[in-house]
Amino acid sequence: MTHAPLPDLILEPLVRAALMEDLGAYGDITTRTVIAPGTRYRAQLNARAAATVSGMQVAALAFRLVDPALRVETLVADGQTCATGDTLMVIEGEAAAILSAERVALNFAGRLCGVATLTAALVAETRGTDARITCTRKTTPGLRLVEKQAVLHGGGFNHRYSLSDAILIKDNHIAAAGGIRPALEATQTRASHMVKVEIEVDRLDQLEEVLTVGGADAVLLDNMNTETLTRAVHMARGRLITEASGNVTLDTVAAIAATGVDYISSGALTHSYRTVDLGLDF
Repeated sequence: MTHAPLPDLILEPLVRAALMEDLGAYGDITTRTVIAPGTRYRAQLNARAAATVSGMQVAALAFRLVDPALRVETLVADGQTCATGDTLMVIEGEAAAILSAERVALNFAGRLCGVATLTAALVAETRGTDARITCTRKTTPGLRLVEKQAVLHGGGFNHRYSLSDAILIKDNHIAAAGGIRPALEATQTRASHMVKVEIEVDRLDQLEEVLTVGGADAVLLDNMNTETLTRAVHMARGRLITEASGNVTLDTVAAIAATGVDYISSGALTHSYRTVDLGLDF
């Protein structure tokens, strides 16, 4: 799935920080020692496994930040698929600059391809239903923006980006607020009219209370078996957006989607993916 890229300006601080971490206080001393100044090369970023591609924009930015004169050509765009052996990107210019940016570019691209590939696999299991796969806030600290972009590249959808995007009342909030009713009533008197409200439940009696009190836009149905989830979806239909979470795997997601739930959220998309093997070949 193709999505408009984010402005490089937004991504640059993430990539710059990673480059500074890798280059250290004195730069790439191996490259400066071994590679003669002016040596030029043509490198290929190759896939060593089939994948849904993500991280090409970030990888290209890594190369350009090290040396704006590098010529970077992306052959397989973010959101497209690749086969083993496909060339995803070609980089031409000073060999020293290419080598200095190589590991940061591969670190980003391999991990983001992993997120996108796992997302695409879950999306494929829900085909034929209306359920949408969405991520969570269980992301790598500092990399949430690009990991959530990778979810989009895999055909998924994004949940809230931060605590400031929406009100999501979870079990601990309910306990601290004194129950479902006071928690929901507080949102009706204190929250902006521009803010959506979602509340988590794990039992049907809790859902019934949510429907009675009102004030929610969506309900998070947590760790319900498929029979209970089906009943919950039926109860909430036409009144609340439904989201299922908990025990979402490639083996279970099809059955969850078949309940008629609107969204299926999975933290695994951004914390349990497998990095895709990519290589930079000279």
